[in-house]
Amino acid sequence: MPLEESYTTEQIAQILKVSKLTVYDLIKKGKLPAYRVGRQMRVDASDLESYKNKAKGVIVPERATGIEASTSTIQTSNRSIIISGQDNSLDLLTKYIEKETNLVRPLRSYVGSLESLISMYKGEADIVSTHLFDGDTGEYNIPYIRRILVSNSFIVVNLICRQAGFYVAKGNPKNITDFQDLLRSDVKMINREKGSGARVLLDEKLRVASISKDKIRGYGDEETSHLGVAGVISKQFADVGIGIEKVANLVGLDFVPLTKERYDLVILKTETNKEIISMILAILQSASLKEELLSIGYDVSYTGDIVYEQ
Repeated sequence: MPLEESYTTEQIAQILKVSKLTVYDLIKKGKLPAYRVGRQMRVDASDLESYKNKAKGVIVPERATGIEASTSTIQTSNRSIIISGQDNSLDLLTKYIEKETNLVRPLRSYVGSLESLISMYKGEADIVSTHLFDGDTGEYNIPYIRRILVSNSFIVVNLICRQAGFYVAKGNPKNITDFQDLLRSDVKMINREKGSGARVLLDEKLRVASISKDKIRGYGDEETSHLGVAGVISKQFADVGIGIEKVANLVGLDFVPLTKERYDLVILKTETNKEIISMILAILQSASLKEELLSIGYDVSYTGDIVYEQ
């Protein structure tokens, strides 16, 4: 019997012409049945068609027999929680949650810090990660969280700390050391997408230093991950980009440190989230998670510490 066609969440978003977070929200609410294959969530073509028909008001017979019925029961028996952010440490956290309990089903959404916070404000994400630098205060995350999650109660917990800086070719042949060097005619950069923490760090540093982005070659060229930025530089299509030290070492680039950034988790303080918060704190404060994070190059000095509550 041939396997039924299935789609990734990215493909579903393209088909429905919505954001990936909207797709995850549909999965979370049980409106779009999904299942995990490795790190990916997939949706069968028949389930997508069923959702579209229901949205149009077409009466669709419910599945009621055999394996399909039992699978449907499993999908709706647990609470799905969306964990939003791009760092690999979140995949490790997801693994620990899955080992800790079968009462929640974690779904990973790979989007940037600002979009993650906005999705939380809209009720589309349960745990979001953020590393957003504020140029006026020199502080990470809290100024943005307070503005975006206005009128909400929330808790901010540190996941990791890490070095952010410039990716440059081995030996740093163009001697790029600070943001003023981005103005040089012999320097071309590769940027991150709007809303990512790396993009916010760059834009805030440029704003504070009164550097015009219009005078920077390559400012409008974007990649959607640290690895993507590093790849462009390793292929010599650009001279510099902003990212984290871990990826520079992985790709074989030199790294010019700029700042130590705090990578925090945000969870809304609601009645339904009480147990989630307790579980996350216990996992983050466990020696086993910290040892794993440390072994892959993260700073765990503040992992599990409550940074802020409102």
